[in-house]
Amino acid sequence: MDSRLYTIPNLLTLGRFILVPFVAWRLLEGDLPGAFVYFVIAAVTDFFDGYLARLLNQKSALGAWLDPLADKAMLLTVILLLADQGVLPVWLALIVVLRDVTVLVGAAAWLHLTGHLDVSPTLGGKVATFAEFVLISLLLGQHLLSAEIVLLFPALIILTAALASFSGTQYVWRWTLKTRTWLKSNPPGR
Repeated sequence: MDSRLYTIPNLLTLGRFILVPFVAWRLLEGDLPGAFVYFVIAAVTDFFDGYLARLLNQKSALGAWLDPLADKAMLLTVILLLADQGVLPVWLALIVVLRDVTVLVGAAAWLHLTGHLDVSPTLGGKVATFAEFVLISLLLGQHLLSAEIVLLFPALIILTAALASFSGTQYVWRWTLKTRTWLKSNPPGR
């Protein structure tokens, strides 16, 4: 087995996958503070897996795949549960899901066309993911916040939706440009 699987960054990423059902369990029990604790642990491991991969020179193709999948598993699970419980608007969940489906379909189409997959995120994708993490952290941790910050939730929801929409559009644009460039250098029938 590839020894690159057992790096500290990859193990932290796998730990984030393990935390997803714990966050979901606490949300299903209506325990926002409990979900907050697990979610924050996941967010901290998300920071440290990337930091340690660079610091320890343990970047790997597996880690490049697992890291965004762990983020998406956590974010989509929490956003969908919070929307189902009426904590987040359903339209926000739909925007986030549509963006992620668009990215997956684009990646699958690129893989089918070229036989290769580029898993590097766009800046817009990174910013949108960060906004989702911040919004969810604040929603889950609202018991720790002042009333003034809670009043910002509607603006944060709209900002998160705008960033998710922008990043989805950015990914479509990116896949389109890459496909055009690839087709110019690899015309069909050649």
